[in-house]
Amino acid sequence: MTTELNTVTNANKAYSKVQQQVVRSLKKRHRQEKLFRTAGLLAVSASILLVILLFVNIFAKGLPAFWQHSITLDIYFDPAIVKISEKPQPQAGETENEFRQRDLAWRSEVGLVNFNRLIFPALQQVIPDAQQHRRELQRIVTSGERFALRDLVIADPSIIGQTKTLHLLTDANIDVWLKGNIDRSLPDDQQQLSAKVREWVDALKQQGVISNRFSFALFMNPDSRSSLASAGLAGAFMGSLYMMLVVIVLAIPMGVAAAIYLEEFAPKNRLTDLVEVNINNLAAVPSIVFGLLGASIFIGWFNLPMSAPVVGGLVLTLMTLPTVIIATRSTLKAIPPSIRQAALGLGASKTQAVFHHVLPLAIPGILTGSIIGVAQALGETAPLLLIGMKSFVASVPGSAMDQATALPVQIYLWQGNELRNFFEARTSAAIIVLLVMMLSLNSLAIWLRKRYEVRW
Repeated sequence: MTTELNTVTNANKAYSKVQQQVVRSLKKRHRQEKLFRTAGLLAVSASILLVILLFVNIFAKGLPAFWQHSITLDIYFDPAIVKISEKPQPQAGETENEFRQRDLAWRSEVGLVNFNRLIFPALQQVIPDAQQHRRELQRIVTSGERFALRDLVIADPSIIGQTKTLHLLTDANIDVWLKGNIDRSLPDDQQQLSAKVREWVDALKQQGVISNRFSFALFMNPDSRSSLASAGLAGAFMGSLYMMLVVIVLAIPMGVAAAIYLEEFAPKNRLTDLVEVNINNLAAVPSIVFGLLGASIFIGWFNLPMSAPVVGGLVLTLMTLPTVIIATRSTLKAIPPSIRQAALGLGASKTQAVFHHVLPLAIPGILTGSIIGVAQALGETAPLLLIGMKSFVASVPGSAMDQATALPVQIYLWQGNELRNFFEARTSAAIIVLLVMMLSLNSLAIWLRKRYEVRW
């Protein structure tokens, strides 16, 4: 009897020891799980916080650049100053080339007019003592506004002899002075503006003659070095647009076609394995390598023009192709095999099964991957620098073959400008424009995926 009791006691002790080990093991696993969840939550929170800080910093600096100070003046288009011939009109029997030559000659004639002589009298109307400080008047209105007056005359020569109330951009130094980006306590020898100009603009600001208005020039003007206040994103925006059109026309059809062949039709052998490995490797190649390739092949061999959007689009196409191929193949793999088997079982050919049944179901994923690839290409800078798109271009490109720059490159150029207190905000504004474009493309990809997603 005693032996049996001892046996039961020992068994209970052993069971209790095992139970304790199980309890300790469970507590340890629960602690590890809790620690992992806490670490993951902290990592996600830190990532979100950093993204918020980044966006707050960019928007805090960039949003003020969307508004720019301008001065309201009554400009009299004096016929004694704007002495030009009548605007040419097409004549009977005249060829298009002949009319174009006469029109260009007339535009050149208008360009020879000194439109600053129209601005100075208007400034004298709002600045009483301007006559004694004529040299200082040149610092009020940015030099690029004379071209705006020229364009008004070219668009409508009938304004000659009339008075127009116009809002002309002030000089860049005046803009940063009025926005408080310059320390007003600095001595005169360290100020960009003379004491007289500072006195004028402060008074005009109080009178409402100078006001802070939404800057359409930021979106309508190309870059400028002679008139910094007139520098805009129009040339860079059109350059990016032409490049994205090239990428969409070339990368998406080629990438989708290659992915369909590799996934659905290509035989499984060493050659296709080698191709797949190289595609995956190309997706990880640094972007600057594609820039070197584009400079040597498209410019060196094919003699395409430097700084042209078509070259940038071809380089970005090479970069985007692996992304489109990988995304499309992943989408095709996600289609259930039963779709293919059912189509083949009903007598459809392999091609019919793929293009009539599999591909329509894969379109949402293909569009999503393609748009994300295009959005990634939109933000690339390094390869564009190597094909000459960092050069200064003071005009809006009319085609993909004209010289241009791109939004990321324009941001790079503005960041290095010597007038930091003006272009720092303008750089952030350009970043906001680029982010809006990229977020719009990503939002479109998300919407397409949700709109056409098929749940199996």
